Order: sequence, then C-alpha cells, then structure tokens
Amino acid sequence: MNYNFEHIGNLHIHSLYSDGSKSVPEIARLAAEAGLDFIIFNEHDYMTDGLHLEEENFYGDVLVLKGLEIGRRFHHYLAFGLKGMVHSEEHTPQEIIERVNDQGGFGFLAHPFEKGMPFHEHSVAYTWNDLSVTGFQGVCIWNFTSRWKERVRTPLHALFHLLFKVQMLKGPSTKTLSFWDRLCLERRTPAIGGSDAHGSEFQWRGLHFVPISYQFALNSINVHLLTAQPLSRDVYGAKETIYEALREGRLFIAHDNLSKARGFRYYFESQKGPSLAMGQEGVFEPGCLFMEAPLRALIRLIRNGQPINAWFGHKATYRLESKGIYRVEVYRRLPFFGWRPWIFSNPIYLR
Repeated sequence: MNYNFEHIGNLHIHSLYSDGSKSVPEIARLAAEAGLDFIIFNEHDYMTDGLHLEEENFYGDVLVLKGLEIGRRFHHYLAFGLKGMVHSEEHTPQEIIERVNDQGGFGFLAHPFEKGMPFHEHSVAYTWNDLSVTGFQGVCIWNFTSRWKERVRTPLHALFHLLFKVQMLKGPSTKTLSFWDRLCLERRTPAIGGSDAHGSEFQWRGLHFVPISYQFALNSINVHLLTAQPLSRDVYGAKETIYEALREGRLFIAHDNLSKARGFRYYFESQKGPSLAMGQEGVFEPGCLFMEAPLRALIRLIRNGQPINAWFGHKATYRLESKGIYRVEVYRRLPFFGWRPWIFSNPIYLR
C-alpha cells in the first residue's frame, strides 16, 4: 500500500483545563496559523475535571483531539483514544496502562529520562522509573520542553537558550534512544515526539514573560503521519486515521522550527516487489532502503541501534543484505552551530 498523504500534528498540549494558559479554541487558532493539520491535548489527569471529548472537532482546517497525561510525580503516560477518565492516584503504572488498554485506548511513556531544569526548578524531573511495565504502545522520545529546560542552569544560560532555542535544541537523549532501540529489538515499538506546550508565564525577580509561547511550541517537535488516504472531514473518521498511524508508528518526528520537514520519506523495497513504510515489519528479503530529505542534510542510517552509514545530500539508497531494525536520523548544518538534530524516523523492521 502506498502512503502518499502527510499530516502534521503537535502532541502533548496543555490548555486552561490543566496548567496551560489558553483555551482550546485559542490554541486551535494558533495551530492553524502554524499550518498544522491536527493537535492533541494531553491534560494532567489530576488537574482536569474530565476529558472534554465534546470539544473534539475541526476548528477551521485543524482537527482537535483529546487525550490525557496520566501521572503526578512520576510515570507520566500519554494516553490516546480514551472514553473516560483514568486517575493516576488510584493505580500503579502497570494498572494505568491496563486501564487505558481496557478502554480500547493506547499510550506512550512520556519523557522517561528527563533531567529537569537546574535553574529555578531545582532539577525536579518527572521520570519513568518502573521500566518493567508492559502493554504500552510506545515511547515519546523527543519532548521539546524537557530537552530545552534541562540546558538552563543559570540566568545567563536562560538568556542564551531563550535567544537560541531553535539552534541549541538537543535531539532525543542517548539514554532514551538506547532504551527505545532495545525495545524495538524485542517488538515493534512506535516512537512519537511532542511539544509539552503550556504557554506559561515565568516570574523571577520582578520579571514576567512567557519564555515558550504556544506559537513557538506548536512548530517545535511535531509528528508527520503518513496515510493512504486524505484526512476525512468527518471527525470520527479523521480521528481513526490519525490514531491508526500513531499506533503503527507510521510517522517521523521533526523539529519544524529548524526547517520544515514536510516531504521526508523513508521506505524499503525488496527485490520481489513488496515495500514497507516506516513502522512496518516484514520477513527479511534482500532489497533497498530509500531515504529522501526535503533539503540537503546529513542522513544517518541506524541498524539495531548502531550507525552503519551516512550521506550528505537530498537522497540516499542503501542495499540491504541482512536482517535488522533500521531507522534514520537527519541533521541540518547551521552556521556557527554545526549539525543540529532535525528528523527521526520510526524504524522499518526486517526480522
């Protein structure tokens, strides 16, 4: 099947229903200005009074969906496709995953190894500590807010990383990627990314300002879903299309503030003809991996967690002679800042 339609969305957004600073319609309007096709809210379960599924709809051309971020001090779980509330205080992390699955929903471990902000927040981090859990769909490997704030150690660091928050953003941590790669060796494990947008005001010694606005966050770490059909204007049909792509990992994660990533493609074609898209699994047969970036960039091919080749340009082709879990990383070179992380694909699984 050909997946020729690309839909760009921003996940893990907070509104006035939890600890965000704007309403759902206001954020949807900003998402439309950012050129997004959909956004998904994941409010904190212990702050919100409900899922507010009645607000799922198209706001202009932007589809708004409602998930949940379940967890308080630790074990934050990004849940999607819920029919009712799940409260973190009532369940263990494993039970939370099971309650979500029982509703026909699915979820991703959120910022599992974040470090927190040394300045102002005393490095308080909302990590995922129980790595023995099972039944989760995948992992959020790239959270904009988590990766940005951990660089802020002093007021001077804060100023520098505010001025250069696009250029200085780190990619997914080595620990996160290693954890994800190990999971992929065991089973298909989709990865997503998100902004963790709050639009919150920062107060320090008489200063009041919003360091990360919704306008900025909505173009930070996005997911680009690939589908076989255009997105339906029917809310329920469009919702199913988006959730099916998220479940399958038929997507790539991109820092769209760095450069627009629309048009990136990565797929496998065997000598006998069958092809596989990102997130798909098949029995190994000799064939070729095809990679195409929308701009000249450094394209790195990763097999079973280890880099095996790299190219500089728009396109790359790699002939496969052995089974493995193959994913792609793409980096853009910026003057004065060097190679910056841009695109992370989901793997193609050839067992």
